[in-house]
Amino acid sequence: MSETRYTVTIREIEVITHDVKRYIVDKPDGYAFEPGQATEVAINKEGLTDEARPFTFTSLPDDDHLEFVIKSYPSHNGVTDKLDDLKVGDELIIGDSWGAIQYKGPGWFIAGGAGVTPFIAILKKLAKDGNLKGNHLLFSNKTSKDVIMEGQFREWLGDHFISTLTDEKKDGHLNKMINEELLKELIEDTSVNFYVCGPDQMVKDISSQLENLGASADEIVFEK
Repeated sequence: MSETRYTVTIREIEVITHDVKRYIVDKPDGYAFEPGQATEVAINKEGLTDEARPFTFTSLPDDDHLEFVIKSYPSHNGVTDKLDDLKVGDELIIGDSWGAIQYKGPGWFIAGGAGVTPFIAILKKLAKDGNLKGNHLLFSNKTSKDVIMEGQFREWLGDHFISTLTDEKKDGHLNKMINEELLKELIEDTSVNFYVCGPDQMVKDISSQLENLGASADEIVFEK
């Protein structure tokens, strides 16, 4: 965690999916970040204050609060599992903001699972400013119950939101993995910007596949 640490109180907790919650917390005075950035988060309880993990802001910089959308992994017996047990009034410890995923212009957002979280604030900001034109979101999950904020993404992007499921066939979703064949089928113009976030291997594979299809490495943005 960064040298600067801020203690913030949880104001609200909302269930998003079976294993994802939205946490709304106090915003420290003067705290600043850009859409797509993250911070290190720890729980302000004995034995947990130094167990920090990175989470992306899903609020906007001018909101009067901070917000995180976090998936829990009970099998890991880690920070997300303990976050899942928290209640309104509990406290978190956050550091300064950081992150490499920042909006450079219209293009394709490509995400796997909880990897969509860096894109939430970016798309929220674009929607607020009326600048969503030319943007697409390709979002891969195992099943339909895993799709975070599906309704909101469909409202923002319409037909430019494409959900693909690897383990389920369901109307309104593709039943395919994101691979070079699917990217070639969907993407007409590879000169646009690409934003990729998800498991490390997925990010590596998709970045390589996009380059194979003609995208410039300079146009591919991912968390470093």
